[in-house]
This record gives sequence, C-alpha cells and structure tokens, in this order.
Amino acid sequence: MAIPSLNLPNPASGGQSGLRIHVFGHSSAHPEQIAHEFSGIVNPTDPSECDLAIFVVNPATGIDSESIAQWDSLNEVMVPRLVVVTGLENSQADFDDAVLLANRVFDLTVTPYLVLHDDDGVACALISLEEMKIYDYSTLPPKILPAEPEHRTLVEEFRSEYMAAIEVMGKDGFAAGLMFPAIPVWIEKGIGVDIVKNYIKQLEQ
Repeated sequence: MAIPSLNLPNPASGGQSGLRIHVFGHSSAHPEQIAHEFSGIVNPTDPSECDLAIFVVNPATGIDSESIAQWDSLNEVMVPRLVVVTGLENSQADFDDAVLLANRVFDLTVTPYLVLHDDDGVACALISLEEMKIYDYSTLPPKILPAEPEHRTLVEEFRSEYMAAIEVMGKDGFAAGLMFPAIPVWIEKGIGVDIVKNYIKQLEQ
C-alpha cells in the first residue's frame, strides 16, 4: 500500500546506551548486526546478567531451540525483553508469521507497530497502533504521517488488542519485564531502528 508524502516532525533518535544489552538468535536472523547497531553482546556467557535481552527472529527460518531455552531462563529474573523481527527485505518473510511463532514458543508478545508496504510489496513504513501515525522510512530520518482512514480500518482489530494489553500491563509493563514488544527492523533502511532505541531509552530513565 502506497504511503503518501507529507513532511511532519521527525521522531527522536537514540544514542549510545550504557545498558547491558544481550542479543540472542539464530545466525540467519543476523544477531551480530543487531548487536552492533544497539551496542549489545551476542550470546553472552551469563545471559541473566543484563538490563535488556533482544531476541532476533527471522520469520523465514524460525526460532532455534537455544533461543527458546535462553528465553525461558530469563523468565525467573524478569529481564525486559524485545523481539526484533528481521528479514523484512525477503518477500517470503512475514512479520505476522514471526509474531505468531514468538507467541507460541516464547510468551505472548505485543505489536506496537505493524509493517506497511509500497506498491511493489516492499516494506517501507510502520504504523503506530497507539498513536495511529505512520513512520515513513522512504527518507531518513523518517517522516511521521497521520494514518489515513483506510489504514485505521485495516489495523482496528490489532489496535484494540494492543490497547487492551497496555491497559492490563500498564505503561511500565515492558520495563518491568512483563510485556514483550515485537518490533520489525530493517537496519539498511532504518526501519524500526529508532523505535528500538526509544525502548532502550525507557530503561535508562
């Protein structure tokens, strides 16, 4: 679906974090790239000694048993966790599939943002379910656009589910290690990078 051009203020960008960030995931999901982008450590010796755990998922290849075991080990210590979905450049990979898989083998995740595609089917933007705004990554920094009526209709059910989760878990659910956002990320295009950095900032406060 085509995203209209409209210049609005840019979202805040994140900087280097002083947090201990550990990154887990199968090599096909490129955890090393994610760790480099967000100043994390891949597959650390003691996974529980961290402030944030990022689990990287490539929907085309699934989630490996080691990642599942690492996730389970963090349940006892209530470490804040993000599920970062990569592989958006692959037309066979689907963000929704990755979320369904994470819900099955990790815990129930939430999706604050959904992926929008251009006329060629390439991921180009994210829509915020809370703000009902579109982050258009055809330029960097991305433009923030108001969601059009057709977008609102398409995501209405997803938005209701997300807002219900926020009401139950509270705004601090992520920082408390109770709510697990799943974020689509395409580093080369900047998609979702700013959003992950904003989640990291929440833990620095």
